[in-house]
Amino acid sequence: MDTSYENVRNRLRDQRILLVGGAGFIGHNLALELRSVGADVMVVDNLMVNSLIENVYDGGQNPVQNRAYRNFLLDRFELLRGAGVALRNADARILGDLNRVFDEYQPTKAVHLAAISSAVDARLNPGLCFDLQLITLRNVLELCRTSHRQQVNQVMLLSSSTVYGDFEGDTVDEATRPRPRGIYANAKYMAERLLRTYSHQEGLGISIVRPSALYGERCKSRRVSQVFIENALTGKPLRLEGGGSGRLDFTYIADLVDGIARALAFHRGPKTSDTFNITFGNARTVAELAAVVKDVVHDANVVEAPRAEGKPVRGTLSTVRAERELGFKAKWPLEVGYRKYCEWYAEQWQRAKVDALANR
Repeated sequence: MDTSYENVRNRLRDQRILLVGGAGFIGHNLALELRSVGADVMVVDNLMVNSLIENVYDGGQNPVQNRAYRNFLLDRFELLRGAGVALRNADARILGDLNRVFDEYQPTKAVHLAAISSAVDARLNPGLCFDLQLITLRNVLELCRTSHRQQVNQVMLLSSSTVYGDFEGDTVDEATRPRPRGIYANAKYMAERLLRTYSHQEGLGISIVRPSALYGERCKSRRVSQVFIENALTGKPLRLEGGGSGRLDFTYIADLVDGIARALAFHRGPKTSDTFNITFGNARTVAELAAVVKDVVHDANVVEAPRAEGKPVRGTLSTVRAERELGFKAKWPLEVGYRKYCEWYAEQWQRAKVDALANR
């Protein structure tokens, strides 16, 4: 099969792709990527997690951080609008709301992204985690099973590398038996099982994507990659638990959305089920992450701390299947992609300082 990016464009040009929960970090970047290859894209989101109102009213005590996050959100919407992405403010937990969007848009592909983006936040609010992840997915699947069955040719789920649980070796692949821990990982795995069940029983064509340790522009999810650069810019220490020996398969958002676009373009049709790791494909230590930050912010303070009890043991996610079947090949190693992101973040932080001073 021709897996060139020109063929990605050819296959997606006539598709109408609905991104459920698509106003978030992954979703808005994916929408921009899909528009760049000619797909028609609509985002439906209740804007609960990515809430401008919450940011304005409950932004915390740091006016610079508050302004930076507000800028990230506003920039997302400006970019989406500029790219011609349609946006509907609706709650996918409510079947009637989602049905109206399906009726209006008539999507040919649906990508489910709705979720709490942080495992820490999910642990604090497990009920909301369950609702956003599973109730919304049930509603998508019911609409694709019934009233929109003939029109939707693929349902994709954004899952997570956390479904693997503690890695028993250095590398896992899609055949590795998942052993999820915690509400976030288990909700993701339950979503995978639900999706596969609908595929087996109803003949839906499905795809599951498992990303890992994402970083990139306009993220406000407080992943370690964001926390480190933000701490460096505000004089707070970069804590290396266990000396920073923990390993994660850090992945730049541009690589992820490239892989997702390929998985949408090269899907094999009804009654087929695919699962892909879409990551850089080479785990790096947290100490190496900190070294990139220090190269950008020279006076960053790096301190060692004991390893937190129960911290998951991670490693590399094999991307061999995605390379073989989708022509996917990650392009952004940590030294290039993460440095680019850190430099961008430093510029955005300075912009936020100026904005905060101007609005005193």
